[in-house]
Amino acid sequence: MDGVVQLQKQLVDYIASLFHEGFLDEQFNQLQQLQDESNPDFVVEVVSLFFEDSERLLNELAKALEQKTIDFRKVDAHVHQFKGSSSSIGAHRVQKVCIAFRNYCEEQNVEGCLKCLQQVKHEYSLVRNKLETLFQLEKQIIAAGGSLPAT
Repeated sequence: MDGVVQLQKQLVDYIASLFHEGFLDEQFNQLQQLQDESNPDFVVEVVSLFFEDSERLLNELAKALEQKTIDFRKVDAHVHQFKGSSSSIGAHRVQKVCIAFRNYCEEQNVEGCLKCLQQVKHEYSLVRNKLETLFQLEKQIIAAGGSLPAT
């Protein structure tokens, strides 16, 4: 059982680091509070939908910014959607880059938009890896017969 306690401590410390480093915000806690025995995979399912949606939006953004004549309203609509979905799961750093991205769209600044696209891809990739690690830790705790600690 010591192994389970060690994993639980590791999970608590890991989640704390995600908040401390700004990857996640309070919205992620609220998402976790919606999960219960009747829907034990709620957070994983919601975050998985975020991953799918994000991949689609990043592809759409890249395509829109490759056009000879860029439709900044269309780009802004995609960024607005990405900002909303990242906000809904508590992906704070992704959301922050989206705010800057939207400002560049408003200014119709191609260079700024391209820079933000790279930043948002980077931040998304980081938060995705961090959340996948978190879910893996949770699976290890459950597989070892433990329960998830309250965070």
